[in-house]
Parts: sequence; C-alpha cells; structure tokens
Amino acid sequence: MKRIQTTLIFILGFISLATAQSYMTEEGRAVFHSEVPLHSFSGNSDNLTGLINLDNNKVDFYIDLTTLQTGIKKRDRDMKETLETEKFPFAEFFGTLTSDFNPDTTAEQPVSVEGEFKIHGISREVAIEGTMQMKPEGLLVKASWVLRLEDYEIVPPSLLFVKVDQEQKIEIEALLKPVND
Repeated sequence: MKRIQTTLIFILGFISLATAQSYMTEEGRAVFHSEVPLHSFSGNSDNLTGLINLDNNKVDFYIDLTTLQTGIKKRDRDMKETLETEKFPFAEFFGTLTSDFNPDTTAEQPVSVEGEFKIHGISREVAIEGTMQMKPEGLLVKASWVLRLEDYEIVPPSLLFVKVDQEQKIEIEALLKPVND
C-alpha cells in the first residue's frame, strides 16, 4: 500500500512539473492596419517579445516600435515621428489570462486577457480576445484588437491633407517556446 502511495505521489508530482510551464518568444509578429479614404497600408515587425506563465496566468508582451516597417522609408520615418519613438520606444502589455486554457489538448482555444496596454507613454486598461494552441514546438498565440490613437494621445498623420483613421487594427501572432523557470 505504501509503495502505491509513493508511486502515486511521484506520478502526480511529475504531471504537475510537466504542465507547469512558462513560454517565451523574441520573434513574434505584430501587424497594424491603417486606413485613409481610398487608401490603406500595413506595417509589421517580427520583434515581438512575449512571456506567458500558465502557472499564474500572467501575460507580458512588448515590442520595440522602431522595428515597425511599412515598406516605404518615408512613411516609416513619419510613423516613428508620430509615435515619438525616440521618447517612447516601446509598446507594452502586461496582464492576466482571464479565461480557461487546457494545455493538455492541441485544439485551438479561444482565450481572453485583461491588463494594461501602454504606448506613447499612456497606459490604458484593455481586454483582448485571441486564441492559444499547444503545438509540438510550443504555444501558438494569436490576438487582435482595435487601438484608438486618441486614447493614447497620438495625433494621426495626414496623407495629402487627409488624416489617417483614428482606429488602427492590431494583430499579433507568436510561437512561444517552453522555458525553465
């Protein structure tokens, strides 16, 4: 009987260690979509850094805004000037996973997070919907939300006297790999 108890304790301890994971990336992708009447453009960066700890449900992402590129150098310079990247080089999110996530299945699962998003020196509480999926290589995370420039005191630039839309659609996708705590 004692041997069964010892074996059961060992198995439960192993399962606990196997599922107690943190996942991290420094190569996630962030994309924004911007519109003006009769024109739209996107920018992206593959330098999204993120950490998700499934033990305490903490979610932490940031990106160096100077790495965003739209494919046109002048527009990139204008965007960095608009975002004042010399003064505010990072956009950051720190929050908590507020929905259930089962790391024992490989199915894509809808998730939600709540926390503080900071850009241009302004922080706001946000709730973001997305998906997480366990892959053989790690944890795949996808999310999107709409950012209103005026909420972060960002003055939209103009294109031929027409202002860029206040609403910017943001998308992220990242494969986070397991890390040892």
